[in-house]
Amino acid sequence: MTMRPRLIPAAFMICAVTSALLLPALAPATRASAETADSIKPADVAEVAPGVFVRHGTHALIDRSNAGGIANIGFVIGKDAVAVIDSGGSFLDGARLRAAIRQRSPLPIRYVINTHVHPDHIFGNAAFLQDNPVFIGHYNLPRALQARGRHYLDANRLLLSADAFEGTDIVYPSQVVEKEATLKLGGRRLILEARPTAHTDSDLTVLDESTGTLWTGDLLFQKHLPVIDGRLKGWLDVMDKLAALRVARAVPGHGPVSLPWPEALEPQRLYLTRLAGDLRGMIAEGKTMRQATSLAGQSERDKWLLFDDFNTRNATAGFAELEWE
Repeated sequence: MTMRPRLIPAAFMICAVTSALLLPALAPATRASAETADSIKPADVAEVAPGVFVRHGTHALIDRSNAGGIANIGFVIGKDAVAVIDSGGSFLDGARLRAAIRQRSPLPIRYVINTHVHPDHIFGNAAFLQDNPVFIGHYNLPRALQARGRHYLDANRLLLSADAFEGTDIVYPSQVVEKEATLKLGGRRLILEARPTAHTDSDLTVLDESTGTLWTGDLLFQKHLPVIDGRLKGWLDVMDKLAALRVARAVPGHGPVSLPWPEALEPQRLYLTRLAGDLRGMIAEGKTMRQATSLAGQSERDKWLLFDDFNTRNATAGFAELEWE
């Protein structure tokens, strides 16, 4: 069945600001990147299916040692064009991904797709401005960037080295997905779907029909503890819908670059379900948020990396949501 495109110019969305507004400020950095392209070390990518390439993100917080390269990012090559799926955590991270593309294809980079608002997935966008692609995101992404983007920039400026951060800036989507959209790369189609609030309120999935590869963004974590920046119940609901998809493999936002489907969902489902159960029980017992957040989810500690960095945050968000059930 052919899906009707639901791409909407971002300029028509409430509170949206198009990438064109940012081009003058970014042009010098973009020119510099073009002039030094030969000196950029290409990202190491794995071909997880024919024409589908993924750079594995390190399991760490953003810091000077990793240039923001902590998320799984990559690209899909068609007969006519290339689509980038998440651009990385800094200008340098994005430039390395672009160099990896150019090692493998001279085709135009037609699309840069952002799966959600978090900086480790979108702050490489500026490295692709020289290609004049269409930047695409969830219909909530412009509003989320407007609310958080400057804070993310200020924080990452302190976390990253000057070389990695230079040129990093906010690039708003020029097209947004309201429900579903189909992108054609020549001989293959990508199906984009805007999801309800789950990991964030701007989650977008990308399905490469040719290979049955589902790019989940951060709707799927493995090894790295899942991080709630949206709705706990919403995330569990979205996972149920994703589990029903008949696909060959998934590329998670964090974790191994290719995972079997739908089995890949189970560790995350178990963690989020136990977290919700713990919180509901403590709310029923009359425990305070501080008491609950120090105890909820602790049975999962040994199964996840970065547990201490994010579990208290998850429990706090979950408590605030579930106490009003």
